[in-house]
Amino acid sequence: MTVLPTIILADLVTELPAPVRLQRLVSNLMAEFGCGAVVLLQKQQDYLKPVAMQGLAREALGRHFVVAHHPRLATIMASRQPVRFAPDSSLADPYDGLLDAQPEQPLAVHDCMGMSLFVEGECWGAITLDALQAGTFDAASEARLQHYSFLIEAIIRVCRLERDNRVLRQSRSDSEPRLVASQADSGIIGQSKALQQVLRQLDVVADSELPVLLLGETGTGKELFARRLHQLSPRSKKPLVYINCAALPETLAESELFGHVKGAFSGAGQDRAGRFEAADGGTLFLDEVGELPLSIQAKLLRVLQNGEVQRLGTDKPCQVNVRIVAATNRQLAERVQQGEFRADLYHRLSVYPLPIPPLRERELDILLLAGHFLEQNRVRLGFRSLRFAPEAEQLLLQYHWPGNVRELEHVLSRAAIQALSQGASRQDIVTLQADWLGLADAQQPAVTATTEAAATADLNGLTLKQTVLNGLTMKQTVLNGLTMKQAVQCTQRQLIQEALQQHQQCWADAARSLGVDASNLHKLAQKLGLKASRGHP
Repeated sequence: MTVLPTIILADLVTELPAPVRLQRLVSNLMAEFGCGAVVLLQKQQDYLKPVAMQGLAREALGRHFVVAHHPRLATIMASRQPVRFAPDSSLADPYDGLLDAQPEQPLAVHDCMGMSLFVEGECWGAITLDALQAGTFDAASEARLQHYSFLIEAIIRVCRLERDNRVLRQSRSDSEPRLVASQADSGIIGQSKALQQVLRQLDVVADSELPVLLLGETGTGKELFARRLHQLSPRSKKPLVYINCAALPETLAESELFGHVKGAFSGAGQDRAGRFEAADGGTLFLDEVGELPLSIQAKLLRVLQNGEVQRLGTDKPCQVNVRIVAATNRQLAERVQQGEFRADLYHRLSVYPLPIPPLRERELDILLLAGHFLEQNRVRLGFRSLRFAPEAEQLLLQYHWPGNVRELEHVLSRAAIQALSQGASRQDIVTLQADWLGLADAQQPAVTATTEAAATADLNGLTLKQTVLNGLTMKQTVLNGLTMKQAVQCTQRQLIQEALQQHQQCWADAARSLGVDASNLHKLAQKLGLKASRGHP
């Protein structure tokens, strides 16, 4: 007799974080059924999102499976009973090529079973079980899954109750209770420590009325964070109005922001409310706020000070109640010193500055985001299945992503089109190759402050002065457009190459000659794009 019910019941009465509880559930189910993968998917709008899984490539955790685009998932969701698909079913499996048991081969799933899950009378999502070996599931397997479904739903119910209790303890009560929005609601994907820290800050400041200034490089998704902040705020039932300050012509900026009356200027044929009035009671998101002309900055400051908007062409003010969320990829403090941004406006906007981490500091999130964009391209281009070759995954993790999440999205869109241009069939399981990504400089990632510090530590305390060879001066390091950091990186690469050459490509001897640990040297060499064979230490 199986011990799985006993294990699940024990987890029900044990205090565990929800992610751990759900991960233990899928791991136990995978062992119980002896299959290749188990995925727990939560229903969100018209798609299913994996919340726990075992046996799939990591990037699958970032995918959103639109039910209408996956006939097997649609069939499972349409039934209250377990559904088993024949090994020779013509319906493509959403996990074709993604089972982790054979990462080198794009194999199709041969056996599949699943069941929709209901919590408190509402459809919560589904559980799916997949195997590469035909005949893994039979009628008895369906009966067991039906039996376990009550325990699975009980686990989900416990996780929901724990979440609701946390919300109550935070004393967040409205006329209509507001639960903490999921990351998926705002389109934010990731599990990295850097991202979670930002989200925790965002969740807290959202409940206040403080102006928030989102800081970060281009492509980090600042608009998504602004949207999440609005969703979690007491103003969530009111409008969130977006305006791109960089796209505002100076001649029309005042009218766009504050409105105008009929006849205020040539072409003003009728009264028109501005963005501030449109956002009354809600949130106004000023994207690229650092691009506002100085003349408009002064008028914007007046509105922030007294909450009064004066339409162009009239002396009658209008009172508005708007929360400001601004975003910029500029260093506003430097622009203030240069006289290009008003200091008083800067201090008004940056009551709570919140830096958004670049993608290179969210390494755990790269494959999750890649899986999400891969699924989008699969649907957009009509592929049966899209996956990464192992070498392509490695390139994605090595690249420094100067364009951040936006660049990752564009790289994968181009790679999917490149697959078609190389003759890939939409009916096959298509594996994206490394050279299709077009990341030529992924072999030589940019040196950030973090990697520079790590590299220096790996080289056993070598300083910049000690690594500069043959009398190379500081002035000479800045050659051909190289920065100091790039010069450090080039010098480290040269040291390793010369040591390998002196010791006939023996990594252990090269490490000893450099005075570093062999494993650390190998890691540093990978960061610097020096391809050592896997057989080396």
